[in-house]
Formats: sequence, C-alpha cells, structure tokens
Amino acid sequence: MNTRHLRRVAVAVSAAALLPLALTACSGDSDTSSDAGADKAASSAPAKATESAATMDEPFGPGCASVPKEGAGSFKGMAQDPVATAASNNPALSTLVAAVKQAGLVDTLNSAENITVFAPTNDAFAKIPKADLDKLLANKAELTKVLTAHVVGEKLTPMQLEKGSFDTLAKTKLTTAGSGEEYTVNDSSKVVCGNVPTANATVYIVDTVLMPAA
Repeated sequence: MNTRHLRRVAVAVSAAALLPLALTACSGDSDTSSDAGADKAASSAPAKATESAATMDEPFGPGCASVPKEGAGSFKGMAQDPVATAASNNPALSTLVAAVKQAGLVDTLNSAENITVFAPTNDAFAKIPKADLDKLLANKAELTKVLTAHVVGEKLTPMQLEKGSFDTLAKTKLTTAGSGEEYTVNDSSKVVCGNVPTANATVYIVDTVLMPAA
C-alpha cells in the first residue's frame, strides 16, 4: 500500500469521526435557540397579565374626569388619607362631608379598617327636596342611619359589584349590579367614579343618595 493511499484512508477516517460532532453541535445550537424563544415567550406572558391587573385596579367612570390631577384631592392624594379626610378634599363631595360632620361620624369613618363607602355627590343630595334635606340634617339619629347605609364593612372590588348583596353599617342591605365600568346600587343610584382608593377604604362615588327603607 503506497503512501498516497494511506493518506486518503486517514482523511476519510477523520471526516467520519468529525461528522457526529458537527451534528451534535448543530443540534445544541437549535435547542438553545428554541429554549431562548420559549423563555422570551414565558417572560412576556406574566408582564401582560400584570398590566391587565393593574388596569383593573384603577378608578373608572365619567365622574373621575373632574378629580384634580394633583394635590390632596387627586387620586394619589386621596390614597394617602383616611376616607372622611380624603372626601373633604374633593369639592364634589362637600355636602356629604358636611353631613358626616353633622352626624359626628368623621372619627368613626377615619378609624375604620377596610371598608367601602358609596359616596353621594353634591348633585345627589340636590335631588332631595330642600325641606326634606334640612329635616334630615337636623335629625342626628336619622342622618346617622342614612349615612351608615352607604358603608359596607369590607373592601369591595368592581368584580364583586357585578351582582352583589352586602350588609351595611346601618344593618341594612345594599345591592349592586353591572359590569365593566357601569354599575348601579340599590337599582337606582349609578356609580359615576368607582374604585377610588383611600388609606382605609375603597370609594364608589354615586349620583343618588341611598335612602334606607322605612
């Protein structure tokens, strides 16, 4: 066997030995690329879920547009204060705040933990005939009953409002219904700005005063 023939055999053997190694390397590169793609997809999914959850936690409703963007009366500002104090910084709730003070409920509401307050706007109180409203404000016991009929002893999410029945601090029942950004309370009052956070409560601002049944 001459020298040239021996060289050819050696080259063939070397090529055969290297072929499996080359295939293994290609296969490893493919797996790595696939794993990277899977990791990227997995990491992007939780981010979308988190973004969706964050959106659901925000205040909603047409009435929210009138809330100041900055200061104590803004959503950020109200989140720092207990509920009665937070309400006092919102001009649209000045009648409610005056009624709460008249009933002596400021400390009660500010010291409560994890409550939900359905807060009637000034326009909601304006729907009550003036003589009837004056009579209500002059009767502390009746005023206390009406105001506490707007308070539930737990924090309620919008999802819970879709079809709910809750006990109030006045020992009355409060019912809710709706979906998305449209909810009604006791079949008559509409939520105009909902899911507003304060330091100790969640607030749903409503367009009608919730009068407990006689």
